[in-house]
Amino acid sequence: MEAADSLAEWLDRITFEGLSEADATAQIVGEITKWAEWQGWRVYRRAPSVFPLPPPLRGNSVLDVACARPGDQPIAVEVDRTDRQRTVDKLLAEAAAGRVAIWVRWGAGPFPPPPLPVHLVTVEASRRSGRWSTVTAARPAPRHSGAVGAGDITGVEAPLWET
Repeated sequence: MEAADSLAEWLDRITFEGLSEADATAQIVGEITKWAEWQGWRVYRRAPSVFPLPPPLRGNSVLDVACARPGDQPIAVEVDRTDRQRTVDKLLAEAAAGRVAIWVRWGAGPFPPPPLPVHLVTVEASRRSGRWSTVTAARPAPRHSGAVGAGDITGVEAPLWET
């Protein structure tokens, strides 16, 4: 799915360190919002879902992020650290209503795939002393331009000095 792949690429750049679970979730939701705004879409946080609240509550649940895309299917996004069946059910209901359903899971994993047509996007993070940080060890080094900067002598020949 194009939107899910695009969001995964965007979230692959996210970094945070020493955040509470609530703050890490809020940062991820904020990045999803930036991604959607960058696409030129209307973005709604805590948007009404088609999925009803569980009894005895009345009304409908809410989505972490919803996106309206002119000329294309709307997007429904939920963000969770844990594997919640209620989230899967909510996203399946959103997909049945014609929305692209994306589940952003974050944490230490594993992240079992949800049933189709729900799309999974993951953000790896580790917890130490109750605080969450993104996992960056497995990420490749950033690409650099061809310019050689201070301290970067790869491929540069040393000058020949006459004695």
